[in-house]
Parts: sequence; structure tokens; C-alpha cells
Amino acid sequence: MTTIATTNPATGRVEKTFDALAEDEIDRRIGRAATAFASYRTTAIGERAAWMRAAADILDGEAGRIGAMLTAEMGKTLKAAEAEARKCAAACRYYAGRAAGFLADRPADAAAVGASGAYVRYQPLGPVLAVMPWNFPLWQVIRFAAPGLMAGNTGLLKHSSNVPQTALFLEDLFRRAGFPEGVFQTLLIGSGDVERVLRDPRVRAATLTGSEPAGRSVAAIAGDEIKPTVLELGGSDPFVVMPSADVAAAAEAAAASRCLNNGQSCISAKRFIADIGVADEFERRFVEAMTALSVGDPMRESTDVGPLATERGRADVEELVADATGKGATVLCGGRRPDGPGWFYPPTVLSGVTPEMRVYHEEVFGPVASLFRVRGVSEAVEVANATGFGLGSNAWTREPDERERFVRELDAGQVFINGTTTSYPELPFGGVKRSGYGRELSEQGMHAFCNAKTVWVA
Repeated sequence: MTTIATTNPATGRVEKTFDALAEDEIDRRIGRAATAFASYRTTAIGERAAWMRAAADILDGEAGRIGAMLTAEMGKTLKAAEAEARKCAAACRYYAGRAAGFLADRPADAAAVGASGAYVRYQPLGPVLAVMPWNFPLWQVIRFAAPGLMAGNTGLLKHSSNVPQTALFLEDLFRRAGFPEGVFQTLLIGSGDVERVLRDPRVRAATLTGSEPAGRSVAAIAGDEIKPTVLELGGSDPFVVMPSADVAAAAEAAAASRCLNNGQSCISAKRFIADIGVADEFERRFVEAMTALSVGDPMRESTDVGPLATERGRADVEELVADATGKGATVLCGGRRPDGPGWFYPPTVLSGVTPEMRVYHEEVFGPVASLFRVRGVSEAVEVANATGFGLGSNAWTREPDERERFVRELDAGQVFINGTTTSYPELPFGGVKRSGYGRELSEQGMHAFCNAKTVWVA
């Protein structure tokens, strides 16, 4: 039976437990979402925008309380959690202000199709199931909900079972903001109940951010039901440093990226690929920057890296590091859990990583970096692309020709030059290969759950 509970990662103590919804209540909530959609889809964009701005005001006004809740549930630092709440507020305002333009009819060449008028109209699909992870428990949901609700869809949230308070807060957020009853609901259910929800004919689409196995399962069920999906799965992003780069800036950015969210971010750089011309300097600076990060109580202002979210998550990281060192990798810093309570793990750098090691192929969801040395752009691209993932990528160079090659040749949904991968409401977000398909955020994120209806008028 699924345990739905808040377990503080800094202490390992269970702070609050919740009962999963019974089958009849799940059915009632799906019915409520479908009923709400029938009327909500006809509400004016301006009315939806007012409610979305009200949600943004709540997020900003209560960022401190919200941040403390996120920190208690999954262990990110309080300053990062408060920043997440404010980022969500900004996304709500972005879609409130842009939705009318994104949903406006798009004229086509009527004469070319023998019509007096031709255009595309974007209309909502209906109730959308969102299966969301714990690592950015607010942001992952808002980046689906803000465009989805503004488009006229209704939302059903199946959140990760270790962040139930955040899940319930999100339902309350939209209710307090003024959205009609049933427009956004949280389903406190285990993963075993996802299939019955997704197969319900009243649910019209799904979006998932999470693991590869979860993505495969949702995609298979949705495919069988012929329902559209957006999947954002894992990542093992490369971070390439070439001789022309500002190595000091690159090393600082590398450490910040690898330890973002305590090392639990799909788009954090994980594989650091330095050209032989700057490899020694980059390694020295990178290891120094990783070692300098403060690990400890995530509620403390001075803390840079808090605990991993779950005990199993830390064990997974330890197993990957043990496999690498057992096969010849060298630990340049970190590599051993500290004594005491909580699921802490230190910033760790591995060198000498080879294809025989699991860490070469698998995503490490913790503050562990792999270092590689290459000669030239071609080898850098080869190593960068030697993964089944393709979410984000980073390349540091001042050479225009090198920059263009990285943009053209890196297999990823995003390429950041002289910066670290992040997500913005203004830019599409998603991956290729085993990192999933479809796009969130920007105009594309709104259109992902719209019917692009062709209209032809004689």
C-alpha cells in the first residue's frame, strides 16, 4: 500500500501522514473535472487571467510559508524553496498576460485553399492528468497548470507521495484565487491508481515529469487509449569547457549547476567535459568550488546543499559511486555520507569514469559529477552525445565557430552557451531521446493541450 506522508529529509522523521483517496472519491473528482470543463472552457480569457494573477499574488505573498513547507517535504534549501514560489508567481503572470495572444486565431492563406476565409483556432482538450515529481514540487506543477488552465483545460494532479502537503496546497491555491470548483484538483493516490485515471474516457490527455519507467508506463497506457501526452524524463546533461572559455566562471557555474536542488535536477549538468588545454585548471577550480559548498540544515541561510529527498535516493547515489570506484574511478572530493541523522550526501567529483561504469550511462540524482578530458570540439561532441538522454546541454567557448558547432551538433532539447541550463516561461522546455518528447512552457507549452482546429469558410 502506498504511503502518502511528509517525511523530513533532514531528520528522517515522519511529520504527517495522509489517507489515499478511495475509488469512489477518485471517480467523483474525475466527474467534477469533466463537469467543470463544460462551463469553464467558455469563460472569458480576461476572467481566467484575473484568477491567475490572484494565484500569483498568493504565491508571492506567502513565499516564506510555502518555502518552509517545500523544505520540510523534500529538503531543498529554504532560500531555494522561496525562490521557487516566486518563480511560479512570475509564470502565472506570464501566462495571464500572454494567453490571449497565444490562443488568438491564426490566419492562413485563404486564397491558396480556395476559401473566403481560413484560419486555425486553438481550443482546450478537457481534463488533463498531471503526474508530477517531488524535486521541484511547486514549479513542475505550475508550468503545466498555468498554461493549461489559461487555455481552458481543467487539471487533475497526481503528485509524488512524499510531497502531499504541497499537492494539497496547489489545489487550495487555485480555489483561493477564484477558479471555479473542480477546475484544479489534487488526487492523493498511489502510482497503482494512475492507470485507471488515465484510462477514464473523461480524462483527455496527460503530462508526466519523472523517471523513464514511469514515462514508459504512462506513454503506453495513453497510446492504447489514443490520448496525447507530454513527457519530461531524466537527463545527464553535458557541460563542455573549451580553451577559449572563462574557466573560472565556468567552474563556479559548474558547481552551482551540479548541486542545484541538492543535486536533484533533471537539467543540472552532470558530465563535465574539459578540453585538454584547460582540463587541469578546470578540474582544480571545479573541485575547489564543490568542496567549498556548505552541506547542512536546509533551513539555515548559509547552507548551500541540503539532504537528498529520500533514503532510497541517497542509497541509489551511493551505489553508483561505489560501482564507479570499484571499477577504477577516482574520488577527487566527497564520496562518503556524513555521520548523523538525515539523508545528506556531500558534493562529489569523480574522474577516470569509463563506459564500464553505471555512472557513465545512468542519471545520478544527487550532487555527484563525472569529469572527462577531450581533445577538440569533435571529441567533446562525441562524449557529450554518448548518452541515451537529451534534455539540456551547456557549452563554454568564446569562439563563434565552436559555438555554432555545439548548437548544431549537441543532441539535446536545449543548448546554453556560456551559461547553465534553466527553465523560463518564455522558452520551450523539453528533451529528445530518452529524455522524453513534447514541450512545456512558452507558447508551445500552451498549445500542447489544445486542439489546433482548422477552419475553412467558402
